[in-house]
Order: sequence, then structure tokens, then C-alpha cells
Amino acid sequence: MKNAKQGYEHILKKMKSMANPRNVAGMARYGIRPRSKVLGISVPSLRAMAKEIGEDHRLALRLWGSGVHEARLLACFIDDPKEVTEEQMEEWVRGFDSWDICDLCCSNLFDRTDLAYRKALEWSAMDEEFVRRAGYVMMAALSVHDKAAEDDKFLAFLPVVIDGSGDDRNFVKKAVNWALRQIGKRNRRLNRAAIKAGEEIARSKSSSAKWIASDALRELKSEKVQNRLR
Repeated sequence: MKNAKQGYEHILKKMKSMANPRNVAGMARYGIRPRSKVLGISVPSLRAMAKEIGEDHRLALRLWGSGVHEARLLACFIDDPKEVTEEQMEEWVRGFDSWDICDLCCSNLFDRTDLAYRKALEWSAMDEEFVRRAGYVMMAALSVHDKAAEDDKFLAFLPVVIDGSGDDRNFVKKAVNWALRQIGKRNRRLNRAAIKAGEEIARSKSSSAKWIASDALRELKSEKVQNRLR
């Protein structure tokens, strides 16, 4: 945008006019209860706005600082990954207060930065629930989006997946499961490695680990996945 300040104010005004209290209640039922102000604007509507705006790093920073949940989501859609700094990533990840902002930021912006693989490993070792989730979401997103990456990058994630399988927090264990499944669906070599990791996880006494392994192995060994990988 030519005038970031004018664009920022115009966008916030437009977003507030799109507020939908019924959607806010529906989001809460799906576990989206951020501390920030929620307007109830759908993700497809936000993506349409992002397409109209285009990439704008400065505007993204202002939108993130607005304290409005949907404005932060929009920031993730319009930011330029080439301009995202490590300091910004660390600030934003510690501002994650719901699974949707975590997942959409990691799979639409952070996974496209040069720091993506390092941050996936660093964050998955952290204790904060959404920071740790972010690490595993990054692994899942990179498994899908980085088509040219060597297998070794994903093999390095598997011991971390095994380590995280004992975390019984809902938002963490689901991300660990997601990472394991996506790694194992890249190709036959990674499928075998992910199945081996899943079988190791299954031997744990942890209830979350048993759930992660059972769910992931069911998909990774399925005829559908095996046929596609052949």
C-alpha cells in the first residue's frame, strides 16, 4: 500500500464493520479463545483481503500490534517472509494465544523464512504450550510445502517428535501427531522412518503417546498412503 498509515486505519475500520458475534461463539466452540479482541471474521474473507492488499511488511507489523485477533491473522497472510527477522518471529510466537493463529502463522509465513528449520527445532524444545506447538506445526508445514528439501532434514525431526510424544497437552500432542503424519507421507523412505518412530512411541506408557502412535500409524500404514507412495 502507498500509505501504510491510511491503509492500516482503513483496514481496521473495514474489519470492525465485518464483525460477527455468532462466528465468535462458533470459534469458541472449536477451542479458539484468544486473549486478543475477536471479531468473528472468517479465514476465507481474510485471505480475500490479503489478496487485495498484497505483500506489505510494514503494514503487517502494525496489524500484529493492533490487539485484534483477525488483524493478526491478516498480518500473517500479507507479510513478506524475506523481511521477517528472528526478533519478529520470537516476538510473534510468544504472542500466540490460540491454535488458529499458531497454525496459520507457521504454515503461511514462518515456514517460508530462512529460519524455519532452526526455529522448528528450537520451539519444539520450549515449555510454553503454543510455542512448543509452533515447533511441531512448522515440521508439518515444511513437510508439505518444502518440496525440494532433502530427506535428512525431516529425519532430524523424528527424534524430536518422539521426545514430544509424552506431552499430554491437547494442542501439543495434536501438533506432534500432525508432524509425524506429514513427514511419513513425503516419500517411501520417510514413511518407513516415521512408522518406525511411531512404533517406538507406541511402546511408551504415556496415554498421549499411545494416541499419537495409534492415529499416525493407522494413516501411515493405510492402503491409500502406501499406494500413493508406490
